[in-house]
Amino acid sequence: MADEIQLISDGDGLTVIGSRSAVERFLGSERLPSKDLGPRRFGSALGNAAGIAQAGSDAVAHSRRWVKLTKESAQRIDAYGLRESATTGLSTGVLKGDSGQIKGFVEFAKSSGPLRTNPAQLAGIATIMAQLAMQQAMDEIADYLATIDEKVDDVLRAQKDLALSNMIGVDLVIEEAMTIRETVGRVSEVTWSKVQDTSTTIAQTQSYALCRLDALAEKLEGKTKIGELAKASMEAESKAREWLAVLAHCFRLQDAFAVLELDRVRDTAPDELDSHRLGLRAARRNRTDLIARSTERLMARMHAAAGTANAKVLLHPTTSRDVVRARNEVEVAVVDFHGRLGIERGQESLEARRWKDAAVEVRDKALEKGAENVDAARRLGTETLGRARSATGKLSCGIAERALRRRGGDEEA
Repeated sequence: MADEIQLISDGDGLTVIGSRSAVERFLGSERLPSKDLGPRRFGSALGNAAGIAQAGSDAVAHSRRWVKLTKESAQRIDAYGLRESATTGLSTGVLKGDSGQIKGFVEFAKSSGPLRTNPAQLAGIATIMAQLAMQQAMDEIADYLATIDEKVDDVLRAQKDLALSNMIGVDLVIEEAMTIRETVGRVSEVTWSKVQDTSTTIAQTQSYALCRLDALAEKLEGKTKIGELAKASMEAESKAREWLAVLAHCFRLQDAFAVLELDRVRDTAPDELDSHRLGLRAARRNRTDLIARSTERLMARMHAAAGTANAKVLLHPTTSRDVVRARNEVEVAVVDFHGRLGIERGQESLEARRWKDAAVEVRDKALEKGAENVDAARRLGTETLGRARSATGKLSCGIAERALRRRGGDEEA
């Protein structure tokens, strides 16, 4: 049908397949920016399935677009009621248009579309979608590395560890393999032989960078003296961004390696393609969780240091502000880094209290305490005066009585 479009979602992205007019109308109505999957790669993924990877005019008439899903767009797509497969993890469905409007939903299995529920074809599409998502993430990380001051190569060259210095060569090898893949359309045995051992070096470099971040966090732990906190905080500020850059670089290379690996599995073990894709997805999620835990530990120590500094800002105004400023700089760097890797985290703002604010607070407390002391002194003075007056009155009465007794005795004599 001219107005029928097929939807395939893996949670990160959405593939829309159908006539060019129907696909464009759907994407326009949902305000979804998209990328063209390309007939060559799409056709090879489907194994030239009839009705989709056709040559000639039919191929031109069909459109295959990929959309990176955000939280908002994913919720809109979920409203169409796609059916999720426990085996592939894909959500699939077909929308049919009527009078120029995409409106009705029909379960994917009941569709007359060529993909239907063919596992091999769906695995091929899912692989392309995973590769596109990783390549998009790679582009975003490249933009991130271009905007920060630290040069990853300089950081790596400064390390004595052989695995870290080898990362520069790994970068060149993987970039070359990705270029050949784009030109040839596949990963040959020769190309794969050049890159297959690089994953170990990347993993070692990632582990080292995480250890360095943990070391920065440990230097902050248990410190109570403001001078020690300031020294450790400023070291964290100067070094954390460097190691975040190294981690981002590792993550980008790991995604590139996964893209190449999926191509290789599709050529050599197509029956394992779907399970391999899911395995790579789980491994990527484990990496982000590991990185998130390490950066969160660092931020927890920075938060604690800033709290201690704020408590001592009156006695150490400049040093305390330095600690909080360092904490805020690291916070910004970590949040930016998390965003590029797709790690969700709420940013909390922490501003250093000004010396005047702290002084006013202490002054107010002193005045309040002083007022209480004045009231107490006033009450004590009043009570003392009353007791003194009472004692004075009693004493005066006693003296007067004795004087009267003496005077009476004198008169009798």
